[in-house]
Amino acid sequence: MELVFATNNLNKLKEVQSMLPPHIKLLSLSDISCTEDIPETQATIEGNAVQKAEYLKAHYGYDCFADDTGLEVNALNGAPGVYSARYAGPQRNAEDNTNKLLNALDDKSDRKAQFKTVVALHLNGALHTFTGICKGEISKEKQGAGGFGYDPVFKAEGYEKTFAEISLEEKNSIGHRGKAVRQLIDFLLALPQ
Repeated sequence: MELVFATNNLNKLKEVQSMLPPHIKLLSLSDISCTEDIPETQATIEGNAVQKAEYLKAHYGYDCFADDTGLEVNALNGAPGVYSARYAGPQRNAEDNTNKLLNALDDKSDRKAQFKTVVALHLNGALHTFTGICKGEISKEKQGAGGFGYDPVFKAEGYEKTFAEISLEEKNSIGHRGKAVRQLIDFLLALPQ
């Protein structure tokens, strides 16, 4: 089975590929010569994931899946949420986003947050969605050199280390994207071969 993963984020691609069984071949956007920005104009994380999958299916014809992820912080009324990637502006810079988040939480005692990922699968003419949530909190400062995005400031419940301080395998086992992708994989494995 071949599926296109609608992302240009090589970190996400690597994370997801490491979880897929060998009989599922993952194609990137560059593999199908998709160079345009895929629209993400919806008001929700789920809406963006669905929009990206439907765009790819309509314009390229491939069975595909897309994801959207947001960091939802209690003390910020769920922000940055759907705007997580461009929280500090259209340049989509992870360092700027993280710094803005830490500044916004500077005087807040409630640092509870959750990462939410929705994966939208367009397969055989039908659309399916899978949601993964990882609850945790925002650290007071950046810790660790691994991961990407907000990983240096997010600690999952029950963990003293941030996502940037743990291995990719550990992050996949407890993280939001890992949970959503495992649901996707379980769904794909249950299909008749």
